[in-house]
Amino acid sequence: MTAKLHPILSLGLWLTCAGTPKEAHAALAPERLYQKVLPSVMTLEVENQGGQRFVGSAVLARANDVALTAWHVVADARSVWAVFADGQRVKVIGCIDHNGRRDLAILKLEKRLPRRQAALCQELQPVAARAYVIGAPKGYDFSVSDGLISQIRSVNGFLQYQLSCPISPGNSGGPILNNRGEVIGIASWTKADAQNVSFAIPTREFMRLNVSQPPRTWEELAAIACPAPPARPSALGHGTEIPLEDKADARSFAAFKKQLNQSAGKSVTVVLQEESQTNTFTFTVK
Repeated sequence: MTAKLHPILSLGLWLTCAGTPKEAHAALAPERLYQKVLPSVMTLEVENQGGQRFVGSAVLARANDVALTAWHVVADARSVWAVFADGQRVKVIGCIDHNGRRDLAILKLEKRLPRRQAALCQELQPVAARAYVIGAPKGYDFSVSDGLISQIRSVNGFLQYQLSCPISPGNSGGPILNNRGEVIGIASWTKADAQNVSFAIPTREFMRLNVSQPPRTWEELAAIACPAPPARPSALGHGTEIPLEDKADARSFAAFKKQLNQSAGKSVTVVLQEESQTNTFTFTVK
């Protein structure tokens, strides 16, 4: 699918966030912005139906027991816990509403958390505006990075932010913020084999979901087999886009095991690299 620029946005027109107090329109210093938003950001500890565990991110918004995240983070969940920067852990009891095609999910927390909700901005931000992301890249929770809104593109039939912010697995579902500390989107997917080409779903898409209906438990969701969002076509017409929490590592390991099974009697050298440390092992496959 070829991405198209929105004709109005290409002229640089946008609206300010309706109903925001005048004084709230001032840009915040990055350190002030981080401290303002941090209480609303959570790391999601997810165990899926297969028993695998991984982390994603989310943000408390729309109610003091409701979190916004990307659907692919929890699509196959068996249990989910939210962990906040102050160490508080809260069970996520289920999903209130979701849209798999647009990678949206609204989650229900087990208890209310007053005075933690993030401010939302539903209006699309201009291209080249500063953007911030808070999440758990590679498990390093509550990390903040910044960049620009590189472009606003039509992908899969709706507008998405293209970002230059460094985003890694673990950031999925985390908030994208403007320079006032308002949530303008949720981190969703990244371009494979590219640097700092990632995409976020605008906040306004979440406003289409019904926050008032009772949540479905993870058992109920598993019973109706809600699918994860499909791999996205490349925005530039090259290859396939994948969710940030894709199973690439698992597939690579499976391919490695298959190759080992075909190498009986041969000498194999394996290089294990973990951060800055490298170890080399040589053995004969039996």
